[in-house]
Amino acid sequence: MTTPQLAKMIDHTLLRADATRNEIAKLTEEAKQYQFASVCVNPGWVAYAAEQLQGTGVDICTVIGFPLGASTSESKAFETKDAIAKGATEVDMVINISALKDGNDDYMEQDIRAVVDAAAGTLVKVIIETCLLTDEEKVRACQAAVRAGADFVKTSTGFSTGGATPEDIALMRRTVGPDVGVKASGGVRSLEDMQKMIEAGATRIGASSGVKIMQGGESTSSY
Repeated sequence: MTTPQLAKMIDHTLLRADATRNEIAKLTEEAKQYQFASVCVNPGWVAYAAEQLQGTGVDICTVIGFPLGASTSESKAFETKDAIAKGATEVDMVINISALKDGNDDYMEQDIRAVVDAAAGTLVKVIIETCLLTDEEKVRACQAAVRAGADFVKTSTGFSTGGATPEDIALMRRTVGPDVGVKASGGVRSLEDMQKMIEAGATRIGASSGVKIMQGGESTSSY
C-alpha cells in the first residue's frame, strides 16, 4: 500500500482526559498534513476539531459511552445525536459489556441499535473491548453489531487491560464477513504493527502514533 493509502486507514487519536486545546490543535494539524482518515477525540472537543478541519476531507470521530460502555442506551443515543449536531461524522460506541457477560445478547444488540438509529446514517463503529472477552463472547458481540446495523466492529478502548492483536482481528473478520469494517485499536505503535493488523483483516487503525507510523518509527504510547 502507498503511504497516502495507509494514512487514510488511520483514526488519529487523542482521548486522554487531560488533553489540552494545544494538543488537540496539534492533532488536527497533523491530521491535515498526513490526511488521516479522521481525528478521534472526546465529545467535548468535537466542535473545536470540526472547526479546525472544515473542508480538509478529514473526518471527525468521537466516542460514545466511553470507556466503560455502562451508561444507558438512552444516554448513548442522546450523546450520539449531540455529537453529530456538533460536527461528528463518525461515532465509536462501547457495548454494554455486562449484558454480554450475563448472556443478555438481546439487550446488548438493542443498545447498539439505539446508537445506530440515533446516528441516522452517520458511520458507527462498535467497540467490543476484546481484552475482557472470551473468543465466544467476541463472536457474539460482533454478531450483535452486524444485526444492529453497525458499520464497523472495533477491538478496544485503549483504557482497559489490553489492545488489539492480529488473532482477535482475524476472528472478528471471520465473524463479520467482508462487508463490515474491522478497526484495530490499542497498541498499534509502528508501521510493522499496522501491517500485521491489515494482513489479519483490519480496515481501520485507531492510534495516537499515526505520525510515528507514517515516519517509519515506533511510539511508546499505550494507544
